[in-house]
Amino acid sequence: MRILSLPFYIVSGLSLFLLLFNTGCRNDRDNAVIQAHSTSFPVMSAKNIEVVFSDSGHVQAKLYSILLDRYEGNQPYLEFPKGFRMEIYDSAFRVETTIRANWGKRLENSRIMEAKGNVVVRNELRDQQLNTEQLFWDENRRRIYSTGRVKITTPDKVLFGQGLESNESFTRYVIIRPTGQMMVKKDSI
Repeated sequence: MRILSLPFYIVSGLSLFLLLFNTGCRNDRDNAVIQAHSTSFPVMSAKNIEVVFSDSGHVQAKLYSILLDRYEGNQPYLEFPKGFRMEIYDSAFRVETTIRANWGKRLENSRIMEAKGNVVVRNELRDQQLNTEQLFWDENRRRIYSTGRVKITTPDKVLFGQGLESNESFTRYVIIRPTGQMMVKKDSI
């Protein structure tokens, strides 16, 4: 049996190279995994959920969704990637307004919720409906608003505009830039 003998400096150099190469690859891979988990994955997911919004013990609204994802960080938020339906109650706990959309996001610190995609707001008591593609609900100010195109349907008219501000129950609203034709009685001019 013959033993292969290499000079000491070649064995030392090769060992040092393998050690550095192996350490460098492992750290980069570990860092990539940590970064991927910290920015792109929810810390919690839940299916078929009901979220209750209350103020001083009084239920203001309930939100229903097929899927809820919660993200942490400097600005933690809840995301509803498969849409949601919300019921807003009056003081007698009657469903006054409903909101539904294809996607939603609620910023936990500022208590602002964004709805996107086929957004429908209905005032159930007045039979009024708002259709838009993006809507915001500011829970602190108890206001809903949109900067996009809006369509409001009431029992006797249809209104269009670019932007809207309203109370959260959709009983008092202002269309920012109204458009379209409107019927006016002759004696009211």
